[in-house]
Amino acid sequence: MPQGRVEVVPDDGLTTRQRRRQAVLAVHTGHGKGKSTAAFGMALRAWSAGWDIGVFQFVKSPKWRVGEETALKALGERITWHKMGEGWSWIQRPGTERDHAVEAAEGWAQIKRDLAAQTHSFYVLDEFTYPMKWGWVDVADVVGTLAARPGTQHVVITGRDAHPDLIAAADLVTEMTKVKHPMDAGRKGQQGIEW
Repeated sequence: MPQGRVEVVPDDGLTTRQRRRQAVLAVHTGHGKGKSTAAFGMALRAWSAGWDIGVFQFVKSPKWRVGEETALKALGERITWHKMGEGWSWIQRPGTERDHAVEAAEGWAQIKRDLAAQTHSFYVLDEFTYPMKWGWVDVADVVGTLAARPGTQHVVITGRDAHPDLIAAADLVTEMTKVKHPMDAGRKGQQGIEW
């Protein structure tokens, strides 16, 4: 065994095959770039495994065209894409045009229905930490629903400032840390890099 690695021998009574078929809740958080990109990379792996994928974006407006959506939709009918509301983000509080809190709650209600029906094998809940942070979606309800989801549905949640209870409930947590970003120098987001 390589130096520094600790061998973990689970005492759960499961076979290796059973351990490889357990549902995973992943959280990509932190102030660095790459949280959604990593989640969509996981979605590509899920698609390659033959799974149905549900993407729920809680920040992007239906008017925005993001590269990941175009690429994944090109893969075919096993991808379902939902955009919640008219678009708001972690740097801009909701506008006056629509009630974004209601839209976020409706998006979460749809996810709950899909989880109960086992509609997808893999879910990307993009920028979903913000509705929880702002109190638009109840954290305890999210954690409880995800813990009780049937089957082996995998879920990845992205966004800054993930709630501690969500982090505690997750099987995999990655924190993206910003070291340097072109926007810090006044550069604007670019197609192919940010969207």
